[in-house]
Amino acid sequence: MKKTYVVDTNVLLEDANCLERLRNGEENEIVVPYKVIEELDGLKKDPKKRELVLHAVEALFENFDHIRFIRDKSLHSNDASILKSVLTDVDDPVMVTNDRIFRLLCRIEGINSEEYLSSKPIQSESERYTGFAAETEPPPANSFSWVEGKPHYHSNAGVKVVDYEHEVWKVKPRNIYQNLAFELLLDGSLDLVTLQSQAGYGKTYLALAAALYLTLEKKLFEKIYVVKSPIEIGPAMGFLPGDVLEKLDPYYRPFYDLVNKLHRLRPASRIYESEQTGKFDRKLFEVLPLAFIRGMNLEHAIVIVDEMQNLSRAEARALLTRMGEGTRCFCLGDTKQVDNPYLNEFNNGLNWVVTLCKGQPNYGHLVLRGSKSRGLITDLVLKVGL
Repeated sequence: MKKTYVVDTNVLLEDANCLERLRNGEENEIVVPYKVIEELDGLKKDPKKRELVLHAVEALFENFDHIRFIRDKSLHSNDASILKSVLTDVDDPVMVTNDRIFRLLCRIEGINSEEYLSSKPIQSESERYTGFAAETEPPPANSFSWVEGKPHYHSNAGVKVVDYEHEVWKVKPRNIYQNLAFELLLDGSLDLVTLQSQAGYGKTYLALAAALYLTLEKKLFEKIYVVKSPIEIGPAMGFLPGDVLEKLDPYYRPFYDLVNKLHRLRPASRIYESEQTGKFDRKLFEVLPLAFIRGMNLEHAIVIVDEMQNLSRAEARALLTRMGEGTRCFCLGDTKQVDNPYLNEFNNGLNWVVTLCKGQPNYGHLVLRGSKSRGLITDLVLKVGL
C-alpha cells in the first residue's frame, strides 16, 4: 500500500539518506514542507550543525524529482521575498547565488539558477598542492621534492638538499615535515609563508619559535604581531567583561601558553612587561583584533595569522595588504576545521592564498604531516576520522 511520508527537519538532519529509504524506489510519496527548508537555512549558521545541513540539502537536490514540496503561506523569509519579486517582475530570470538552499528554492519555483564560480578557488589545485612538487610538473618556486629519499628545496638561491636538522629557540623538529617548515620560516627571501595541517602537528609552535628567534636573537625584526579571528566553537560565550585585550584573552590563551612554554625552554624575558604577571610588552609582542586591522601599516615585524581558514577572501586581502616594509607573515590553519558559518573547506582565506600565491618567488607553503601529533588521543581522533 502506497504511503505518503511528510519529512520533518530533525529527520533530515539525523539521516540525510532517509528520503531514499522512505521512498523505497517508487513505492511511496515524499512530501517536504517549505518550513523545513527555512529551518535548514537558519541552522546552517550553527557550527555544530552546518555539516548536517549541507548533507540534508544535497539529499534534497538528489531526490528533487521524487519530492513534492508544499508551500506554507506564512513563510516570510528574505529568500521567499526575493523569489516573489523575481516571479512577479522578471521574465525568464537566472538567479546567480552560491547559497545552496536558495538555489533549492529557485528550483522548486522553476527559476533557473547558477553558481558564481569566480567566488570559489580552484578546488583541485588547492587540495592537491602540499608544498611538494608533482613528479610530472616543474617544481614551483620554493617547493620541495623527493630525490633518492631526501628532500630537496627549490629555493630562490637554487636547489639544495635538506639533509640537516634545524634547532630554533631550542625547539627540535619531531619529523621531516617540521624540519622543512623551519626551512621555509627561516628563509628570508620569503615574505609570506603558509603552514597547513590538522590539529596537533605543531604549526603554531614552530611559527612562534621562529618569530622569537628572528626577532630576539637575530634582531631582524622589531616586533611580533599575532592575529586571530575570534570565531567561537559551539555556542557563543556572550558578554565578556574588561577592555578589548581582556575580552580577547580567551581567544589568545593558546598563544600565551605556547610563548610561556618556549620561554621555559629558552628565556625570552624581553617580550614580557612583567614575568610575574605574565603580561607582554606591547612594544615587542602584541595581539591584534582582526576588526581593528584596517588602516594599520605593519612594518619591520613578524605577523602570525592563526586559524586563517576562518577568514574570508576579503578579510584575508584586507589583512595581508596591511603588511609594510620589512615585514614577514606566517599564515597558519587547517581547511578541515572551518568554524566560520559563512565559509567552507574550499572557499576560505587560507585556500585562496595557497591557490593564488603558489609559484610566486616570495611565497612558500607546506602541509605538515606525521604519524604523531600532540598526543595519543589526538592521534586516535585523526586516525579514525572523528
